[in-house]
Amino acid sequence: MHDIKLIREAPEAFDMALARRGLAALSAELLALDAKRRAAQAARDEAQARRNALSRQVGEAKKKGESADALMAEVAQLKDRMAALESEEQESSRALDAKLAVIPNLPADDVPDGRDETQNRELRKVGAPRPQADVPGGAKEHFDLGEGLGLMDFDAAAKLSGARFVVLKGGLARLERALSAFMLDLHTQSHGYTEVYPPTLVRDEAMYGTGQLPKFADDLFRTTTGFWLIPTAEVPLTNLAAGQILDEAALPLRFTAYTPCFRSEAGAAGKDTRGMLRQHQFGKVELVSITAAEASDEEQQRMTQCAEEVLKQLGLAYRVVALCTGDMGFGARRTYDIEVWLPGQGRYREISSCSTCGEFQARRMNARYRPKDGKGTRFVHTLNGSGVATGRALIAVLETYQNGDGSVTVPEVLRPYMNGLARIEPAPRKAGKS
Repeated sequence: MHDIKLIREAPEAFDMALARRGLAALSAELLALDAKRRAAQAARDEAQARRNALSRQVGEAKKKGESADALMAEVAQLKDRMAALESEEQESSRALDAKLAVIPNLPADDVPDGRDETQNRELRKVGAPRPQADVPGGAKEHFDLGEGLGLMDFDAAAKLSGARFVVLKGGLARLERALSAFMLDLHTQSHGYTEVYPPTLVRDEAMYGTGQLPKFADDLFRTTTGFWLIPTAEVPLTNLAAGQILDEAALPLRFTAYTPCFRSEAGAAGKDTRGMLRQHQFGKVELVSITAAEASDEEQQRMTQCAEEVLKQLGLAYRVVALCTGDMGFGARRTYDIEVWLPGQGRYREISSCSTCGEFQARRMNARYRPKDGKGTRFVHTLNGSGVATGRALIAVLETYQNGDGSVTVPEVLRPYMNGLARIEPAPRKAGKS
C-alpha cells in the first residue's frame, strides 16, 4: 500500500516509478480522490466547530430565558450536514483505498528496467550440470522418470482431483518428505530461522496484508466458509507481525515453515501442463524476515544466500538473476530469482524468488517498530523467499541424478532422511501388469 502523503509530495516521481513498471500515470486520479476526501473532512470539521459554538449559545440563551429556536434549528441543520459530509468523506476514502490497494510496489532504483523475463539480469552461475553420458537418448524429464519408476501417478491424481495434481508413492513420497526436513533443519540450525507450523486457512485480512487481495482473488482457492487456502506460507508468516509495534532490538525476526500451497494458476493456462512444475497443490519451505528499514537490503542478500545453500548442498547447478521491473511480483521492491538447471528440459527454471517488499506490506498490515532512539514508530520492512520449493527441488534431483537403468541416485545430504537409501529403484510391477 502506498502512502498518499508521499504521492502528494512527489506526484511526478510516483508516476515515473509506475512507468518503469509499464503502468500509466495515476497520481492525478489519486490526488483528486484525496482532495475530495480532505475537502469533505475540512468541511465537516468546520461544521462541527460551528455546531459546538451554537450549542454554547443555546445554553447561554436558555440561562437568560431567551428564545433559542433559531439557534437550535441551525444546530439540527448542521447535524444533518455533518452526517452527509461524513458519508462523503468515507466514500472518498473507500474509493482512494480501493485504488491504492491494486497498485504494485515501486521498484528500487537498482532494479533493471524491462518488459518481461527476457530482460532479467543474470548475476551469477554456480555449479556445472552433472554429466549423464550413461543415459540412453539423453536426459529424461521428471515425469518420464517418475512414471518409469512407477512412483509418480498423474492418472490417479486426475481421478481424485483433476488436472495439475500428482500422487507420489514409495521412494518419491519419501524424497519429498526428506527434502522438506533437510531444508528446515538447514535453515533453523545453520541460518537462524525459527520454525513455524502455521495455519493454511486464513482470513481476508491476512491475504490483504501481503497483497494477494483484492487484485489476485482469481488465482486463489476459497472455501465455502470464507477462508482462503494459502498460496504460500509467506501469508501467515508475514502476518505474524500484523498490528504489532515491535522493539527494534528484537529485529530481525526470521521465520521458516514447510506447508502445502494452493494456487488456481488462472493466469497460467497452457503453461507447463504436463508434470509437476505448475500444480494447484505443492509443497514449499518458505523464508520470511521482518526487519528495520535500514537492514532490509542486506537481509535480502542474506536470504538469497540461505536459499542458494540448499542447492549447493544438493549438488544442483543453478543461476541467480535480478528480475526486471516488468517481471517482478506485485508486492516486490526488488527480487532475486534462483533458477535451477533441469537437464531434461535443458534450461534453467525458477525454484526460488527472494524479494524485499520495503514497507509496502507493513502499511497494509499496520506492522511497526519502535526505533532504538525512541522517537515515534516506523513501518517494518518485510522480505520473503522460497527456501526452496520442494516439488521443484524433487524435479531437479530426479533429472540431475537419473541413471541409465531408470533409477535415481539419492544425493548424499538426503540419505540420512531416507533411512540410508542411496538409490530409488523402479517399483516392482504387480503380476498381470505390463
